[in-house]
Amino acid sequence: MTLSPILRARRAAALLIVVVLGLAATFASRAFAQQATAPAAAPTTTDKADAADFAAASDEVLAQMSEITGLALRSPLKKSLRSREQIRAHIIQEMNDDKDAAERYAGARSAEAFGLLPKGFDLDSFMIDLLTEQIAGLYDPKAHEFYVADWIHIEDQRMVMAHELTHALEDQHFQIEGWVKAARPNDDSELARESVLEGSAMVAMVEYLLQGSGRSLQDLPDIDPAMLIGDMADTPLLKKAPPFLKDALIFPYIDGLTFSAAILKPSGWPALAGIFTKPPVSTQQILHPALYSSGKVPASISLPSMEKALGPDWAKLEDNVMGEFGWKEVLKQFLGEPRGKTLSAAWDGDRYAVYEQKPSKRLLLITRERLASQAFAQRFFGQYSEALEKKHETRSNLFRKPDFFSFDTPNGGVFLRCFESECVTMEGADRALFLRLNKELQWPPVPEAPRVLAKDVKEVASQTGDADKLKQAISSLDPPGHHNAPVAK
Repeated sequence: MTLSPILRARRAAALLIVVVLGLAATFASRAFAQQATAPAAAPTTTDKADAADFAAASDEVLAQMSEITGLALRSPLKKSLRSREQIRAHIIQEMNDDKDAAERYAGARSAEAFGLLPKGFDLDSFMIDLLTEQIAGLYDPKAHEFYVADWIHIEDQRMVMAHELTHALEDQHFQIEGWVKAARPNDDSELARESVLEGSAMVAMVEYLLQGSGRSLQDLPDIDPAMLIGDMADTPLLKKAPPFLKDALIFPYIDGLTFSAAILKPSGWPALAGIFTKPPVSTQQILHPALYSSGKVPASISLPSMEKALGPDWAKLEDNVMGEFGWKEVLKQFLGEPRGKTLSAAWDGDRYAVYEQKPSKRLLLITRERLASQAFAQRFFGQYSEALEKKHETRSNLFRKPDFFSFDTPNGGVFLRCFESECVTMEGADRALFLRLNKELQWPPVPEAPRVLAKDVKEVASQTGDADKLKQAISSLDPPGHHNAPVAK
């Protein structure tokens, strides 16, 4: 999800270098301090970068990264220093070039529909402020230019250079901008490719740090990403970020690092070309490198179109793939990380669609997930019904069967249905629309809630003499999801 809801946050966050800075300090202080000779001190602002020093340092680091990765420099590289104001302007331009305002709005609203961002969260402003605060350096594949912040001393920029100049070398060999975008319109697949870029650059940075130690990537034990999270998240604005957004920013660096290390360690950097030739197709393959090596790919899932049933007042905002990472974030949000991680690992494909009602800005979310087996689908049903209850605090008319779950909210009905190894959800609709979806999927009939006849309700209420209960009972005869919900035409 591209902030579908994931990758759009990532597209802006492609500029994020706070991760690199935090990682450099972490490696130096915890894991490889005795072996490393490259400088890894946290950046300071006491001395500004000098143009001549910058040119000399970047040329030196570029030559080292070429030797480490085996990627020869094929053409001269543009290099420059940038002020904070120039960096902020570049961030805004990057966001506008990659996704227009309407697409970014759709992504943020989708994240809201999943419960991953607070209602009304100003994602654009937050990302601009965060990235302006944190960026220390950047390789721009559109302009084929490398630059660093002019307010940080060059000696404190070498770790940033190691990371970003790896991108520059990869670009000259694999045209990284077009390579990443070739995954579109599958957002999950695009995030997987982003993770290759950031992860391989992280591996190269580790090797740069190990220079002179007599060790290389092949000598290292498995890297524990949990060791790195604390330092990378320890910045004022990142601390304030919603958990999902923080995870989306960090994922390509940390999980990309473990993926790239797993693939590169057996035979070294010559294996990099193979990853670009045969890229991972999902974040599941990033999270589980063995699935990439085995060639296991997720199922292709589709959703029936609901536009005709919804009518002209509704517009589709997004129609895309969440992926294992996306579902892990949703489940983690409401069930906690251990349960979310375990349940999302059974993901085997999905599709979701988000609609918005034009006048009211109300949202309708439809998802379809395929799990690894019918047993996992049953487990998903049990746990995700719990998640939906936590997500929607105000609810009524709860109805549960072994494969069907529904309740009403002030913004429409919520439905969860599983059949064989698949599950579908609908939030913000009425029962008629859900029945239409079920019919389009050609699934068995949806269970019906027991009907209570009005005469029976009146008889019971009259026996108790409670007029208020009588009114309440009669009003409850409306079908589930009826109130203020989109109705199938």
